[in-house]
Amino acid sequence: MKKYTYTDKKDTRSGFGAGLLEAAQRNEQVVGLCADLIGSLKMDAFKKEFPQRFFQVGIAEANMMGIAAGMTIGGKIPFTGTFANFSTGRVYDQIRQSIAYSNKNVKICASHAGLTLGEDGATHQILEDIGLMKMLPGMTVINPCDYNQTKAATIAIAEHAGPVYLRFGRPVVPIFTDPNQKFEIGKAWIINEGADVSIFATGHLVWKAIQAGEKLADMGIYADIINIHTIKPLDEQAVLQSVRKTGCIITAEEHNRIGGLGDSIAQLLARTNPTPQEYVAVNDTFGESGTPDQLMKKYSLETDDIIAAVQRVIARKNK
Repeated sequence: MKKYTYTDKKDTRSGFGAGLLEAAQRNEQVVGLCADLIGSLKMDAFKKEFPQRFFQVGIAEANMMGIAAGMTIGGKIPFTGTFANFSTGRVYDQIRQSIAYSNKNVKICASHAGLTLGEDGATHQILEDIGLMKMLPGMTVINPCDYNQTKAATIAIAEHAGPVYLRFGRPVVPIFTDPNQKFEIGKAWIINEGADVSIFATGHLVWKAIQAGEKLADMGIYADIINIHTIKPLDEQAVLQSVRKTGCIITAEEHNRIGGLGDSIAQLLARTNPTPQEYVAVNDTFGESGTPDQLMKKYSLETDDIIAAVQRVIARKNK
């Protein structure tokens, strides 16, 4: 079992900011649009280096999506930036009609996703955004796990033709992936291999899955741990290869259990290889105000919750 450590922590939104700047340095067609949240989205460096390619739209998110869609007609590659709630729920009609329907090359970049937005509470937290976006035909949905992977994903989507939803967050989290990685859209990352259970995790839950895997190994339970950073298109081959080896799975995500990663994998398995499955996710409820740590604990998204889910699903497999 490979051990993972970290020497630094950083928020994934900063990875987006760094990736956007590098993507713009590589390709002059990259432009940035922001809905009055430059600091929160870490778009400051991009604005400073490329002021003529930055557009402050103000608190007018629907308008931002329409402008971005129009820019693609002239060959631009627009990256829109605002909170995940305002990137999806507030502007779903504009995304569906102006971007997804005509397959516009817009990169919808969404910070402060999930419960870890924290004290701003349920009105600003969104736990259904992955479900909303993955249901749109042609939409790629990406949820990276740390600063380095978010930076690499941001650079990669600039080279991808078609609409993308890139989800990231506010809290400071461990940096444990390769700083020089090449991000492959739709290609899962096998973190550790084991024969007893498959753990598929995404976003902030990946590091918690790694921690859970170490504790499980001490208990004599060895897990396949797989980072599903691209929820759509799903790496079906990696999922099925793991499941056929272990015979049971859990999915871990900072999202509603309805419509997220867990449901994507459950649909695949229902069609191909029915398998016992447990979810570590928010149980069909809104969030509330609190610190990120308090909320992750209250809504059962911690390392120990992954371990408990593994024990439940192994018990089901062994019946």
